[in-house]
Amino acid sequence: MPNVQLIPFRVERITENTVEVPRGIRMIRARSIWREGYKGENIVVAVIDTGCQPDHPDLINQIVGGYNFTGDYNGNPGNFADNNGHGTHVCGIIAAAENGFGVVGAAPKAKLLVLKALTGSGEGTTDNISSAIQYAINWTGPRGEKVRVINMSLGGPSDEAALHLSIKNAVQANIMVVCAAGNEGDGIADTIENSYPAAYPEVVAVGSVNQRGRISRFSNSNGAVDLVAPGEQVVSTFPGNQFAVLSGTSMAAPHVSGAVALLIDKFETILGHELTELDEYNKLLNHTISLGSPEAQEGHGMLKLNHQKVEKLKKLLRGGSFRIENR
Repeated sequence: MPNVQLIPFRVERITENTVEVPRGIRMIRARSIWREGYKGENIVVAVIDTGCQPDHPDLINQIVGGYNFTGDYNGNPGNFADNNGHGTHVCGIIAAAENGFGVVGAAPKAKLLVLKALTGSGEGTTDNISSAIQYAINWTGPRGEKVRVINMSLGGPSDEAALHLSIKNAVQANIMVVCAAGNEGDGIADTIENSYPAAYPEVVAVGSVNQRGRISRFSNSNGAVDLVAPGEQVVSTFPGNQFAVLSGTSMAAPHVSGAVALLIDKFETILGHELTELDEYNKLLNHTISLGSPEAQEGHGMLKLNHQKVEKLKKLLRGGSFRIENR
């Protein structure tokens, strides 16, 4: 079975205590949506990763379920605890609670479905990833909730038909799939670096910027990049009730997943009906600004939730479903 691994990342620092709205959350202007009264309430984001510390103080009330698809913990499907650190960090960026201590995620009232498809060493199979995606598609919460977003900060060099099909199925089920673009970049826009599943046209591929809003040198460049978000020196939750500062496109993707939860909450409340995945994608791109970098590096630009472009309707039939241009 082909292998999939964590998108490589750097652990910059681990600390026991912090109280802050992380810089990345401030950079994407998440608080501009919070001030309007929208914090992603009850929007479920499935995180396919190394698991999550289920009783972390910032996450304990955010997790609505989980499943272990790996052989870790003797293959116990009910034990989705994080024995790596990566998954807990990603979960915190998306939805760490606004509780007066620790950190705050992009969508602090969103809920997390934790799907452990990667082992403690950060490795998994495409079969496990596909199974986790199918689980997310089929999952229903106690109040009829459905998964609206899948975050995958993982990748590999191979285009696998089964994985691609599972992603198509998720999108057809009205689930937005957000993926880290990959960290094989060399800082040169003309060099093409592909990582799957980010390279699939159905997903939202997220590149990284540093704290000054410049494209990270390690961020992959290719025609599939949709937008960029903060991915360097990102503070978030970490196992052992700790907090860590990590860098990588793995950290950029969950900023977007949390932002999508905010946008779903906002626009479904305003419009009074459920958004399609196509609607969500348009809303997302309408909240980006150009950084002046080549499109292969920044896609449509950097995520800025306090900036809204004039909305343009872009529809393209591809593979029997509505898709967006350049996707």
